[in-house]
Amino acid sequence: MAPAAARSRLARARSLTWLGQTAASLCWISSMLITGVDSTGDWLQLCAASAWLLANIATLVTAQAD
Repeated sequence: MAPAAARSRLARARSLTWLGQTAASLCWISSMLITGVDSTGDWLQLCAASAWLLANIATLVTAQAD
């Protein structure tokens, strides 16, 4: 990994937008696990929250140097 790409990833991870979305998806996942996953709707919510988290992580992995 090039140093510029590493800086770009770090900058993106420190951005308020990325941190806020990642925190929100983690809270959503946590709330689903705490309250229980009993119905199809619960599973769909858990899948949606997990997909959101994975998308946020993917933005770091695929970050290009600016």
